[in-house]
Amino acid sequence: MKKYTSLTEIQAKLAQKELDLPGLLSYYFGQIEKNQHLNAFNEVFFDSARAQADAIQQKLNAGTAGRLAGMVIGIKDNICYKDHQVSASSRMLEGFISPYSATVVERLLKEDAIIIGRLNCDEFAMGGSNETSYFGPVKNAADANRVAGGSSGGSAVAVQADLCLSALGTDTGGSVRQPAAFCGIIGLKPTYGRISRYGVIAYASSFDQVGTLTSSVTDAATLLSVLAGADHADSTVSTLPVPDYARELKPTKKKKIAVLTETIENEALDPEIRAAILAAIARLEKQGHEISYHSFDLLDYLVPAYYVLTTAEASSNLSRFDGVHYGYRNSQAESLNQLYKDSRAEGFGEEVKRRILLGTFVLSAGYYDAYYQKAQQVRRLIREKVVSLLASCDFLLSPVTPTPAFKMGENMQDPLVMYMADIYTVLASLAGIPAISLPLGNNKEGLPLSVQLMAKHFNEQELLNLSESFLIS
Repeated sequence: MKKYTSLTEIQAKLAQKELDLPGLLSYYFGQIEKNQHLNAFNEVFFDSARAQADAIQQKLNAGTAGRLAGMVIGIKDNICYKDHQVSASSRMLEGFISPYSATVVERLLKEDAIIIGRLNCDEFAMGGSNETSYFGPVKNAADANRVAGGSSGGSAVAVQADLCLSALGTDTGGSVRQPAAFCGIIGLKPTYGRISRYGVIAYASSFDQVGTLTSSVTDAATLLSVLAGADHADSTVSTLPVPDYARELKPTKKKKIAVLTETIENEALDPEIRAAILAAIARLEKQGHEISYHSFDLLDYLVPAYYVLTTAEASSNLSRFDGVHYGYRNSQAESLNQLYKDSRAEGFGEEVKRRILLGTFVLSAGYYDAYYQKAQQVRRLIREKVVSLLASCDFLLSPVTPTPAFKMGENMQDPLVMYMADIYTVLASLAGIPAISLPLGNNKEGLPLSVQLMAKHFNEQELLNLSESFLIS
């Protein structure tokens, strides 16, 4: 069976009776079996996925199937699915079965998507290479010696390697866009609050956002239409109407695109990425868009502000994992304090413990004003700067990552080097704006390259329109 790159293609085959859902699902099961070495899945939902395929095929035959019928999708292992395991790729939640489904899962099921399994990720979504997972690292299908990116590395590789049509990830500071860039696919992070976070295991609540990883802009648009919208279970979700993003996809007229100068001229940027982005800028100019270059003098503050704020929120969010309520529990402790200490020390991995300690420190007495409060002030300045830029132009353009996918273990010994790899993605996260990672082909070693586009708050439609026009040109 050929590789399908869009739901439209699959649905056409289903309508013509050239394909059925049980057969399509069997194909993906075979692909997963052939590519076990990539370690993309923590668990494949064989039984429930087969039951879904049979039931949805009957709906297709009766003409009553939902708009996602034919989409086989994987979900990141920090998204709850009732009566299925969810672990956030951590020993702390090993064997935990969710008693409820996340809102995004409910909406997928309502529109007849088939959920094929839970995908490997950095532990509690903390990492930029998918090397911190309790279940081992995910390998890049372009080169198994290279990282998949993180934290949604399993989600990216599953789409890259044709293990499912699309996948859900979560993006806190780039965890959808960066692995999408490393794997040569499309990664969309919507505006903060566009999609419900209910049922998503929290890392940093004021940043976390569910995003999509797909091979086509149309699929990203279709999924966003299904997933977005108000949710009584999440008070942070916007109540703005949700457009039919896929139906409204259309070629963009002349737009103003601001290139952030410091991101392109940065010495840390790989020369081949720079060349690919400059070529992409030339393509956009040829399409009639107006390109301008703007300085962003707060670039050096992005990563420090992001890590102060997210580790503080992680310290608070992960305090619930105490060895008492649920999750991993030390069986040798002789006192309550010892139970807390040993359960958390043994249940969490090194990177998670590092971030909890950092967050606890910046929130502690005597340091709160110097670090956490200061970072919040910087975040406000960054947001104001971004809003100001987007008042005079329609989009911002920058790289997604400083380098292509790096080798396994290359950055694990120096956390600061790993953190600095987020320098281009955390801008959209701090400002809360939508952003998308788009593929730009491969470098001389065959590794994927990408570009990032960012738009005004809740302007996903124009972002998707420009992305579609750019990729088909």
